[in-house]
Formats: sequence, C-alpha cells, structure tokens
Amino acid sequence: MTTSNLTRRKFLAAGSALGALSQLPGWTLAKEAMPRRRIPGTDESLPIIGLGSSKPVSQIADRGPGPITEVLRALVEGGGSVVDTWPRNPTNDAVLGEVINLPDLRDDLFVASKIDRTGREAGLEQFAETLQLYQRERIDLLQIFSLTDLDTHWKTLRQLKDDGKVRYIGVTVASESLYAELAAFVGREQPDFVQINYSITERAAESRMLPMLADRGIGVIINRPFMNGDYFARLGDRPLPGWTAEFDCESWAQFLLKYILPHPAVTCVLTETSNPSHMAENARAALGGMPDEAARERMREFINGV
Repeated sequence: MTTSNLTRRKFLAAGSALGALSQLPGWTLAKEAMPRRRIPGTDESLPIIGLGSSKPVSQIADRGPGPITEVLRALVEGGGSVVDTWPRNPTNDAVLGEVINLPDLRDDLFVASKIDRTGREAGLEQFAETLQLYQRERIDLLQIFSLTDLDTHWKTLRQLKDDGKVRYIGVTVASESLYAELAAFVGREQPDFVQINYSITERAAESRMLPMLADRGIGVIINRPFMNGDYFARLGDRPLPGWTAEFDCESWAQFLLKYILPHPAVTCVLTETSNPSHMAENARAALGGMPDEAARERMREFINGV
C-alpha cells in the first residue's frame, strides 16, 4: 500500500466518481480525510474504517464481480484501505484477486487474509493458494482464524514474516468464549494485530481484552460491529434520537461505529456490506464529531432499552 499524496491516477478516478458521490448525504466538496491510527510499534498508520469482505465475496458466484468492485471503490474513495478476506471458495477468491488488482485499487488496499485449516502443511498450502488467487507476492496481514491450531500456525506465521511473505501477523476471535485462550496467547506472544468482536450490543471485550491489547502494544481490528446484521433487526424502523446530531450521526450504522471508534485501543473497524452506498455511509462515520464518555453511556442506555 502506498502512502504518498494524491496521484494523477487517484485524482482522475476521484473525479470520475465525484458526480455520484456528491449525491450522498453529508458529502461536501471540501472533503474531510478519514482519520488514521498508527500501527503500534511502527511508523505506519491505517484508516479507521475498513471492509470485512465475506458477504460480498460470497455473492460473487450469483452477482458477479460488480458489487464487490464498487464496494471496494467506495471504501477507497472514502479514505479507507483495509479489506479483510477469508479464503473459502477458490472460484470466488480468484475473482476477488482480479478485483483487488484493478489499477484504481491495487496500490490503495491493505489486504488481510487468514489461515483456518488444521496442520502445518495444510496451512502453508492454504497460504500458497491465497498468494496465487490474489495475485500477490506478499500479504499485508496474515491471521490465524479463531485461534485454529494456534501453536502450529503461529510458528508458521512468524517464519512467513521473517521470509518477507507477509508484513504483519495476528490472530482473530469472534466470540467471548475464546477470550481466555486469547489472553493466554497474548500473554506469551506478541502478535502485530488481534481481530476481536466488539460492538455496542456485544461489549465483553471492553472490560479486559481491549485494555490488555492496548497495554501490550498490539493493533486491534474490530469485527462483528453490526453483529452480522442482528443489530439492525433489533432496531427495526426506529428513528435516530435527536441528540445523536451532537456528534454528527446520520444513521444507525454510524451510531454504532461512532460508539466503537472513540475507544483508544481500536486501530480499525471492519464493516461488512455488499452495497456501495452503505460502504460510503460507513466510511463517513469516521468523520465529524465523536461521542464523549457521557454520550457513550447515553448510547448504551438507549440500546439496553431497545
């Protein structure tokens, strides 16, 4: 991923999309840049909103490459770069590989992937397939999915990083049931990133895991911010409370993201959508005001009452 100023290619790509973007709520010509947070222990930073791509990638077989392409373009145009992937279907992943290597996307994406098979050789084979399907010589972040065969794969990931095949390494969890094992792991090892579930309706990580990760100097990527859609089903058609305007909140998606983003341990939040307009809306959650702790308590109380 490049971190240089706006290039001529980016300028032209942005210009071609300006007409459509200008119709989105909250868009202004004096566009505010998406904030970035430093990866602990490095001089590199990441935009604070990213994309969890499982849903749009799984739809490639039925819908073709168009939706995931436009979602990724909306992410990049909104200032984001992190796309988290999970290799499962070689046919879909091959198409994703074509998309992430498009001229207007390739240099602007921070690509994260996972190993989820058991056994050293199976993990190495899966990583080799990922490199081939994604048409990459190196992956930005390789993670062990849900701590699968953790001790075996952690040795592999460390070697792959030493060999220059991956830039960063880490692990993922998406359930409180894995927090004890995760805590033991980060007590003895130093991953670059931990991906963990956290939302206004799933707050168990607040009490121990997020402070621990911050104290250990580990980058934190948040998954399940919308609880795989359960959050929206719970809210139904309720209108946003008027007081959310105090921190520039335009939607229920932004309500949740603006609850997560002020936490100092968080490096990036993965949102998941197959709708480019929703991706643009999610990206805008990074802009404008953020709730202070009193407002976050008010947000918790509201959701607890729903």
